[in-house]
Amino acid sequence: MSHIPFRQETLEIKNEVLLLSSMVEEAVMDSVWALKENNLERSQRVLLQDMQINRRRFEIEISAMVVMATEQPTARELRALAACLDICSELERMGDYAKEIANINIRSEGLSLPVILRKIYSMAEKAVDRLHCAMTTFAEEDMQSAVAIIQEDDVIDKCYTTLYYEAVETVLADPRNIERANYVIWIAHNLERLGDRTTNVCERVIYIVTGEHYEITPLPGEFGLSTR
Repeated sequence: MSHIPFRQETLEIKNEVLLLSSMVEEAVMDSVWALKENNLERSQRVLLQDMQINRRRFEIEISAMVVMATEQPTARELRALAACLDICSELERMGDYAKEIANINIRSEGLSLPVILRKIYSMAEKAVDRLHCAMTTFAEEDMQSAVAIIQEDDVIDKCYTTLYYEAVETVLADPRNIERANYVIWIAHNLERLGDRTTNVCERVIYIVTGEHYEITPLPGEFGLSTR
């Protein structure tokens, strides 16, 4: 399928969205590294990164709206710009998850659960890798890869389930662990939500290419395109 190339302004906005994603990836990995190493200084740095992410998001949104209002974009280009707005919103929320993990590390002054913390770090690596792959599909407008990432969402869900039960087991072993277990569950929940938002990014890629919204059908394991 051939397409009229995007104008330079739209390509620059797409590149800015990719840079924003890189900032989010770094913030997430910084937050879980600081948690694993009980590095409160690195957690404080994540809070500063979040402010930069928020600022960059709004700058991109302003640029996109200016192009939409003044450049008479084609229908496909308009979809791309609208997708940039949506993806920026998703990325900003992912940055918030990193901030929340950093705040948990600062508040708890260290969870002291080394085995679980290593598994949290591993879960974050998987989630960030999926985000990076999703943003690659956005850069290349690769619909097939976007669909494949959507269908692999259970990888992160399984990590969440494992951490949830391990957190519960720490409480059963010692009721004094209840606060730390709650922190573990909340951190894992943040990373699981990051995975969900990565799926949303892939859905926007499909929308750019097809003009249709991707939906999971009611039957287990079936996926399809539908127009809403």
